[in-house]
Amino acid sequence: MEKENILGIDVCITNSSQLIDSIVGDIDNNKKSFIVAVNSEKVLKARKDKQFENILNNAKYQIPDGVGIIWASKIRKGKIKKRITGIDTMIMLCELASKKGYKVFLYGATENVIKQAEINLKKQYPSLNIVGTMNGYEKDNKKIIDSINKSKADIVFVGTGSPRQECWIHNNMNNICAKIFQGVGGSFDVVSGKSKRAPKFLQNMGLEWLYRLIKEPKRFFRQLKLVKYLFLCFFGK
Repeated sequence: MEKENILGIDVCITNSSQLIDSIVGDIDNNKKSFIVAVNSEKVLKARKDKQFENILNNAKYQIPDGVGIIWASKIRKGKIKKRITGIDTMIMLCELASKKGYKVFLYGATENVIKQAEINLKKQYPSLNIVGTMNGYEKDNKKIIDSINKSKADIVFVGTGSPRQECWIHNNMNNICAKIFQGVGGSFDVVSGKSKRAPKFLQNMGLEWLYRLIKEPKRFFRQLKLVKYLFLCFFGK
């Protein structure tokens, strides 16, 4: 899959349909794949953390999750035109799994959130085979790996926050039976109903970040990093 480098991080030049088709090929050919949702915060962190940079770049799929990635590509006259968000990818994979019979495991969030996310996903996709869940506060890594392997999952969604989820997948995926691993951040909170996404029109305008800022003013100082990010997009090497 063709990729574009955004301030040191590779990002896939693809659309949702091409991404899903490639993932189906990975599962059918028994290939392991790691999906990373790339946004401006992760790019900035990777510039300070070489290990994290290597983890992101070693993933097979780096999807353009944040609007900052689209801006950076436009500034540099690149080819990335549209976001593919982490939560949308997760939902597409759940729909795919319900049609193809792939087995899904959910790991992350609190016990109540992960169980409600399971219930809601099954309501949305009655044929979806969720073979196990594990909350993100479990400390016994062997127990987590054994639970996933016992479930014989094909797809594992990990929602323990970044960079923890990316590091965990990178360090453990070769010891796990599943083929597809995706870090999904706070997606379980949204799917469970604990949190709400921005209205669709704001998502389409690339203003989901503004909605989250209004809902959570404490994010203001995190959003200030976007100024640094944009400066680097214009002038960084």
